[in-house]
Amino acid sequence: MNPKLGFMRELQGVCELMKLIINGHMREGKCHLLLGNAMAATRCFQKVQELEPESSQAQQELKNAESILEFERLAEISFEKRDFRMVVFCMDRALESASACHRFKVLKAECLALLGRYPEAQSVASDILRMDSTNGDALYVRGLCLYYEDCIDKAVQFFVQALRMAPDHEKARLACRNAKALKAKKEEGNKAFKEGSFEEAYDLYSEALTIDPNNIKTNAKLYCNRATVGSKLNKLEQAIEDCTKAIKLDETYIKAYLRRAQCYMDTEQYEEAVRDYEKVYQTEKTKEHKNLLKNAQLELKKSKRKDYYKVLGVDKNATEDEIKKAYRKRALMHHPDRHSGASAEVQKEEEKKFKEVGEAFTVLSDPKKKSRYDSGHDLEDDDMNMDFDANNIFKAFFGGPGGFSFEGNSCKADLLFTSHNHLLIPCSDCTINH
Repeated sequence: MNPKLGFMRELQGVCELMKLIINGHMREGKCHLLLGNAMAATRCFQKVQELEPESSQAQQELKNAESILEFERLAEISFEKRDFRMVVFCMDRALESASACHRFKVLKAECLALLGRYPEAQSVASDILRMDSTNGDALYVRGLCLYYEDCIDKAVQFFVQALRMAPDHEKARLACRNAKALKAKKEEGNKAFKEGSFEEAYDLYSEALTIDPNNIKTNAKLYCNRATVGSKLNKLEQAIEDCTKAIKLDETYIKAYLRRAQCYMDTEQYEEAVRDYEKVYQTEKTKEHKNLLKNAQLELKKSKRKDYYKVLGVDKNATEDEIKKAYRKRALMHHPDRHSGASAEVQKEEEKKFKEVGEAFTVLSDPKKKSRYDSGHDLEDDDMNMDFDANNIFKAFFGGPGGFSFEGNSCKADLLFTSHNHLLIPCSDCTINH
């Protein structure tokens, strides 16, 4: 055999062997890359480069491995900062080269759950479990989604299953403990509320809110529950604040809007109440919600008019006798003659108040006008006679001409004023001490 020919064949055999070795390292590196083992993949591609320095494929795969390592590093930092959107972005980029990496998929799914994107998180976790039903991380994510959707019993089942597959799974252990504690504390609060122990219920809901700040949906319900208790305890401003926190956590939470709107009504913040009821009615066009909105709009309209009850200083449920007594007191208090020695500015202000008192009495002492006024109707638009003279009302009330005089001493009884117009003897007809 020709020695030269033998050498050539031997050389060819060595080249083919080298090629096989290079291809083997390349395939191994690609497998590591698909599984997300970027460090192992890097070692394989570096061996290829040692054997074939000019390999453009090895150079490209090395860049891919380096990119995965960089995305892993960024994801870790972002997770610590609770920047879950950035983690999802990093994992999406890494999965472009490491499409078979369950670790990246689970991390993405966990962050989707923490972002409240539960259907997407469930989908990713379910895909993993179809291929590996014993994957503890995927079972944990399934449980996490259910936990954050306030399906606590089902969530606990998945956490327990995850711990069975991976006894050292700390996240599953913590989530399981939180889920059980949250459920127990919430149920204690509900029980106390039903029993009428509102202070106790308020404290229990407050304790439940400290268990897990990440559980948005359950915490939204807890804030709304605490607001309900707060309104029972007449802590209306705090109840409004709790409803606002609930809505911030869950903008679709109709019950929180309704509770806040009622608190606004109770505190006479009618514009805010109308805004909330409009939001509710836009979302759920029911007859009940429509009536609530109409009532709030009516109260808002009424609040923009003169409050005759406030002018007389009486409650809205005041009786006819109470209204008369209030008029006596206010009319005497603001009568222009009583302030004849005051400055022009004071006289003008007192005259204005005297007229308002007369106007208020004219409406509230007339059953028909009072009924229309209480219903929110504009009395002038209803063609009701609203022309009146405050002095005539005063004279008629106190018995007509000569029945009362600040200049004299009569009001069917002796009415004596000091130099400062203070009564020394109470008026028997007025039944009050002026």
